[in-house]
Amino acid sequence: MYTADDSDDDFDRLVRDGSATPTDGWDFSWFDGRAIENRPSWGYSRLLVPLYSRAEAVLDVQTGGAEVYSEALDAAHPRPSTVLATESWGPNLELARAALAPFGGRVDQVSDAADFPLADASVDVVSSRHPTANRFDEVARVLRPGGTFISQQVVGLATNREIYEFFLGPQDHDPEEGLRLIGEGVAAVGLRLDDLRYEETKVEFFDVGALVYFLRKVLWTVPDFTVERYRDKLIEVHAEILQNGAFVSYSRHALVLATRL
Repeated sequence: MYTADDSDDDFDRLVRDGSATPTDGWDFSWFDGRAIENRPSWGYSRLLVPLYSRAEAVLDVQTGGAEVYSEALDAAHPRPSTVLATESWGPNLELARAALAPFGGRVDQVSDAADFPLADASVDVVSSRHPTANRFDEVARVLRPGGTFISQQVVGLATNREIYEFFLGPQDHDPEEGLRLIGEGVAAVGLRLDDLRYEETKVEFFDVGALVYFLRKVLWTVPDFTVERYRDKLIEVHAEILQNGAFVSYSRHALVLATRL
């Protein structure tokens, strides 16, 4: 049986690496060669491009470092004349502002549950990728009639449950309940729900440092995570990767498309 003594140096080096890497923004290129997450088949960023191309004003909610937003804007022709975003986390603000500067974008710092700092019926598209909180009422308020809401959502506690249950034990999770709540939330504010899709995609971590970095970056997966608190569990992860080649989990995502009537 594997014990930590078998590769202490390797384990400690990988954990140090995952612990020391900055976690600002939502650029996941650090994972190249160390982890893989398959993307949902609908291709969220590709769906944004024609919507932005037809819009005069767009808003991206909880934009992170605006990595996905700016990529889609760059591909849009023509581009919207008004580019807006919200973000709550301070370290992401400068990243987002720099990414959106070529488009004349404005990024407002507001909490994830706050009202949007926009006038009623002021934008043609509201987009949001992996929001931590949904303000469907605010989406409906700021959209112009005929405007589009598009969002890729993480489906509650169902996503990456293999990770958090490994660390925290069994938890309640029901993807169908999560989808139902999303659909009901959209309909309750008067938006027409045009599409609601669900997919599970495989996530593989090829070294324990990659999982440490992920847990530091995606804080809500294991909210009380520290290396010290979960060292024994991390040793188990290291052993599983040595034996099986990867630690495997599954992301659960929903795609939401809705129209302001």
